[in-house]
Amino acid sequence: MIDLRSDTVTRPSAGMLAAMTAAPVGDDVYAEDPSVIALEEQVADLFGREAALFCVTGSMANLLGVWLHTRPGTEVLCDVRAHIARAEMGAHGALHGVTMRTWTTERGKLVADEALALAAVGCGPFLVETSCIEVEDTHNFGGGTVQDFEQVRRLTAGARELGIKTHLDGARLANAIAVTGRSFADHGALFDSVSLCLSKGLGAPMGSVLIGDADDIARARIQRKRLGGGWRQAGLMAAAAGYALEHNLARVGEDHVAARAFAAALAERRPDAVDLGSVETNVVLIDCQNAPAAAAAARENGVALSVIGPKQLRVVTHLDVTEEQCRQAGTILGGLLG
Repeated sequence: MIDLRSDTVTRPSAGMLAAMTAAPVGDDVYAEDPSVIALEEQVADLFGREAALFCVTGSMANLLGVWLHTRPGTEVLCDVRAHIARAEMGAHGALHGVTMRTWTTERGKLVADEALALAAVGCGPFLVETSCIEVEDTHNFGGGTVQDFEQVRRLTAGARELGIKTHLDGARLANAIAVTGRSFADHGALFDSVSLCLSKGLGAPMGSVLIGDADDIARARIQRKRLGGGWRQAGLMAAAAGYALEHNLARVGEDHVAARAFAAALAERRPDAVDLGSVETNVVLIDCQNAPAAAAAARENGVALSVIGPKQLRVVTHLDVTEEQCRQAGTILGGLLG
């Protein structure tokens, strides 16, 4: 099976497994796991920030990041297709009493002035107060699109002037940086908090990190425990994440090449199914008449895809599939859609 459902399906390599078994561990709830501490310090330094918190999932890191900047009854603004709005099971509202208001975009691309125009500040007993604005980079449901850095800078500066906090869902920020050549610190300097997923393009078996100021991260650590996210000998997972940062960060761009190979092979058979110009990173969106049926047929022919809408499929390339496998998968799907 050529599994292109997500970049979360990767398996630990022999080197990663060796790093996990050799990891010194302690009890992270007592803040005594040396491998977790080392990872948090490494990621905080990478972003040029004071502190970081290792979390089990990206959804938890986002949940904590937004919680830091909101109060029950206030709102977070985000893109209409943002992961926090579509794929985190309504957790921000269900658990923290936060509502969402969204702006629309083309392929998830931020237009700062349009987002800022939604902000509601100082509205008293008449309108819901905006506490936080969230940005996603790369944008998953937009097709792995990379945000324009100047638009991001404009948004965060405008939010700061309004007294509104900002959070970056940087689950696949490594993919964005592979395209732009920017640094993690460039992004860390703009946002009040950032989440970085280590189990997507970087290949760790689990884990995301929330980055921010020391006081905020201390608060988030307590809330993480409150949500059931306190873990014990988490150094095994932290060692895998550290290995991913050391060994897999530099190769992320290879997944972008593989994604374009898939899209090109598909376009040879069905040029109407994919927009080659929109393939920026490791995510490819595919248009078809019946996505569930197409996905079922593809699986029968050895290709696993994700259904993200009645007429849309998604492919995500990763370190466990080669460029040639992706090209082969595109050819197979093109023949099925034809």
